[in-house]
Order: sequence, then structure tokens, then C-alpha cells
Amino acid sequence: MIEKIFHLKESGTNVRTEVIAGLTTFTTMAYILAVNPLILSACGMEFNKVFAATAIASAIACMIMGLLANLPFALSAGMGVNAFFSYVVCLGMGYSWQWALSAIFVEGVVFILLTFLNIREALVNCIPVSLKNAIGAGIGLFIAYIGLKNAGIIIADSQGSISVLNSNWFLGSGGVAIIGLVIIGALLIYKVKGAILIGIVLTTLVGIPFGVTQYVGGSYLPSMPYFCNFAFSEIFASKNSIFDFCIVVFTFLFLDMFDTVGTLVACAGKSGIIREDGSIPNCKQALLADAIGTTAGSILGTSTITSFVESSVGVAAGGRTGLTAITTGVMFLVALFFSPLFGSVPYAATAPALIIVGLMMISPIKEINYEDYTESIPSFLTIIVMVCASSISDGIMFGVLFYVFNKVITRQFKDLNPAILIFAALLIIKIVVSIIL
Repeated sequence: MIEKIFHLKESGTNVRTEVIAGLTTFTTMAYILAVNPLILSACGMEFNKVFAATAIASAIACMIMGLLANLPFALSAGMGVNAFFSYVVCLGMGYSWQWALSAIFVEGVVFILLTFLNIREALVNCIPVSLKNAIGAGIGLFIAYIGLKNAGIIIADSQGSISVLNSNWFLGSGGVAIIGLVIIGALLIYKVKGAILIGIVLTTLVGIPFGVTQYVGGSYLPSMPYFCNFAFSEIFASKNSIFDFCIVVFTFLFLDMFDTVGTLVACAGKSGIIREDGSIPNCKQALLADAIGTTAGSILGTSTITSFVESSVGVAAGGRTGLTAITTGVMFLVALFFSPLFGSVPYAATAPALIIVGLMMISPIKEINYEDYTESIPSFLTIIVMVCASSISDGIMFGVLFYVFNKVITRQFKDLNPAILIFAALLIIKIVVSIIL
């Protein structure tokens, strides 16, 4: 039965190898069960409910990936997108988390339609490569910045205008986070599988004598996730809200699109399944898993579900079929029964993980063509504004607008595709509207 579903022999693998690969993948990405609820709880969501939503939505997406696409790639709540959800849309723009979940739901439905219509891959190909690289790198630095801030290593200055190093960064939460950074760094250097998860666990234990880690208690029975907590009436409360909603949905689409496709290409290349023409087997089904997972996640109460680059670790362990993804999905369901343990993990333990994940995400920065200023200026502005303004959307806005402007003044019209022009037009309209209002 398993052979007929996953074609193990054809892929040169077996059940044991696939299960081990799935467990390995889970150990490298299970940190998301601690980090995602903490990030979303910053905007008022309940940790336990988000924990359950993250685990269930991840399991659903992994199951679909395994059964429909038969690919060894795992999915969960995307890092970067959850930060955008909590720190930008809710805390920055002032909208409720129900408003943000509504945007995630619409994004998921749109993604499903785009996937069925085979438009999603075409849209990805229209976005300039330099901006793709800059956005990935910028989000990585932004996530690392959030990690430093959450740990209390950096704080606002006396005027609250810029971030400075905390004079007591080596004490309390900051000191524990630094220890955690050393631990995770050492584990990665020695190529220990599951380094991030192991590092979070060890840092949590280190935090006990420092008084940073405290057991929250509670039931080990799974909590009920949210269910359809949307706020569509809030969206239509004003013209500004409607326009912001469209921009936020587009931004979610934009970020998720790059995360998923980039991860699929990277992991597929590592597994050696990319065809000679550059296509990925069952790519449409893989994208559908992401879209359905995102839609299900919004219904349950979590941010965008996307493919995880940590899947490459499972691939390196021998995973070649959907059985690997299925195994990872089962582990997410098992994790539902350990909510109190994840709830006891302090920011000081997850902050090092955010910093290290930020490091992993900035690698595309080396692909930017720094000799071509029409490419490098927009890329740099994307990154620097994203970090300094603590806004992913503002970084993207500066990058897109300057990219279009630079290409127009240098008459490089061949580099301007319809998608980037439409996006630039929407951003200009938003700026004009904000000035008028």
C-alpha cells in the first residue's frame, strides 16, 4: 500500500529512511511551535490557541504535500510573515488580529485560485531577481532585529527614536539569550541535527537558575484553536481600511510567494529531482499544499503557512518522497499534547533562534549585482528601510518604486514587466491617498 502511494523503490528509498528523514525535518523546524505563538501573542492572540492552530495547520499542509505532491517538503507558519502580521499589521498599523486573519484567509483563497489557474509561477517569474534577493535578506535582518529586541539586548534610547545596546545586556533575559546564541552557534558549527530546537531547549533550561524561565503549567490536553475569527466588517469600516487591506493581502501574497517557490527550488535542487528544463515534479500540487495550508491556518487562527527550508535537512537525511512530509505532519499532531512545555519557553530562548534564522535568510544578499546601480540601489533601500523602519512593507515599497524609477530614467524598459508596474502603481496610489487623508 505504502509502495503504491509513494513509489519508494522508484525513488531509491525505503520506509525506514523516509521516517527518519521526517523526524529529522521535524526536529529542525519544531522551534516554530514556540516562536510563532510568542510572536502572534504580541498582538493579543492567546498562546495556547495559536500553538494548536500552528500544529494542526502545519500537519494539514504536510499531509497534503505528502499525499498530493509526493514530495519530502514540510510546511509550517512562515517566519517573517508572522512578524509582518503581528508587528506591522497589528502593532504598527493598528488593526486587530482578526483583521489580519481576514487578510490571511483572502490570501489563501487567492493562492488556491492562482494555483489552479497556473498563474502563481508566472507571477513569480515577473518579479525582478534583485528584489527577490533583497526582500529575503531584508526579512532575515528584520527577524534578527526582532530577536535582539525581544531578548532585551537592544532597547529604545531615552527619546525612543532609535535602538541602542542595553547597558545591562549581559544580565537577565539578555544574558540568557547570549548564552543561547553561543549554544546554537556551536551546535551548527559541529553540524548537530536539530541544532535550533536543541538550542532552544538548552537555553530554556539555562534560564531556570536565572529566573528567566518559569513553568506556566496548564493542561497537557490540546487546546481548541480559534475558528473563523474574522473581521470583515472592520475591513469595510473606512476607505483607508479597505485600501490598507488590499495592500496587506498583496504583501502577504508577495512574501509567501517568494518563500514557497524559493524553498521548493532550493530543496528540490538538493534532492536532485529538478528536471532538465528546470521544472519541479508536481510543483502545482506542492503550491496547492501551501495555499490550502494557509487558508486552513487562517480559519484556525495562525499566520501564513509556507514551505520550510529546513526540509533540506530531511532531504539530506535521505527523504525523497511524500512519506517524509507525512511523518513530519504526524509529529506536529503529537506535539499538540505538549503545549505547557512550549508555553514555558521564554523570549530569551527563542530570540537566539530568530537571530540564527535571520542569518540563514540573508544568504541571497550575495546574489545582488552591486555593479549595476539600477539593481543595487533599490535592493539596498529595500533592506535598510525594512530594518531601520521596522517595516517589511515599507522596505518593499521603497525597493519597488526606486527599481521602476531607475529603469525608466535609464530607459531599460525591457526590465519592467506588467506585474512590477501594477505593484508600483498601487503603491503610488497608497501614498497619494495617505497624503490626501
